[in-house]
This record gives sequence, C-alpha cells and structure tokens, in this order.
Amino acid sequence: MNKQQFLTSAGVQVQTLEFWIEQQWLIPDQTSADMAFSDKDVARAHLIRELKGDFGVNDEGIDVILHLVDQLHGLRRAFEQLHKEIETPSR
Repeated sequence: MNKQQFLTSAGVQVQTLEFWIEQQWLIPDQTSADMAFSDKDVARAHLIRELKGDFGVNDEGIDVILHLVDQLHGLRRAFEQLHKEIETPSR
C-alpha cells in the first residue's frame, strides 16, 4: 500500500509517520516513486499507538519493546526453520 493508504489504515498523521521512520520503528520498502507499506507495518503502527496511548510508554521504551518484538519474531522464524529441517529426512 502507498503512504496515503497506510496513513488511513494506521490512523496516524504524516508528521508521526515521519518520526517513526526516523526512529526506524517502521522501515517501509522503497519504490521508485514512493514508500510501500505492508499489513505488518499497519499492525506495527497499531502496536506503537497502543503502547504510547493506552500504556503511556515513552520513546525509549518503544525502542526497547520493538527490539524485543523483532527478536521474538526472529526466534520464531528460526524455530520454524529448525522444525522443518528436523522433519525432512536426510538423504
């Protein structure tokens, strides 16, 4: 989705999005004409909004939480790969 579609889906303002990109909380794909966002980016934006709004987490806390979430997802992918390798018989 393009930038405008993302802003609508995520419910954020342009300035907020620019700050989040500057902080590397969101890293959209770059196309020749614009930025491209995914559904994962929208979900991450909702998480950031909830952490800041509902839980009052400050910017430093957001950095830590997002880093931990990214590590968790990386471990999940690694475990899935390991599980596939264990299930595949050796030849």
